[in-house]
Amino acid sequence: MVRRLFWTALGATAGVLAMRKLASTAKAYTPEGVAQGLSGLGEGLRELAAAVRESMAERDAELRLALGIDEGAMDAGVAQSLIEHPTSPRPVGPPSNSPPRF
Repeated sequence: MVRRLFWTALGATAGVLAMRKLASTAKAYTPEGVAQGLSGLGEGLRELAAAVRESMAERDAELRLALGIDEGAMDAGVAQSLIEHPTSPRPVGPPSNSPPRF
């Protein structure tokens, strides 16, 4: 008798857990569930776009300086070094006539 009661309770518990799991999975595929899943993706894409825009602006400024578009911002030696070694460390601080500090 106790053995039957145990197996019945175990079967009922497993059935309830399986139904709850199926219900939550089915809810995830409803339009509301998909919208909730995509809202986190949208925020990540916005952060990625902001980082890309920031990097583009930084690289644009480096190129403008290296090509001499912004006259007087960088001396010719530093500009030539930037062109020849684009991945080397960048000078720190405001532009000056002194050698670059790394």
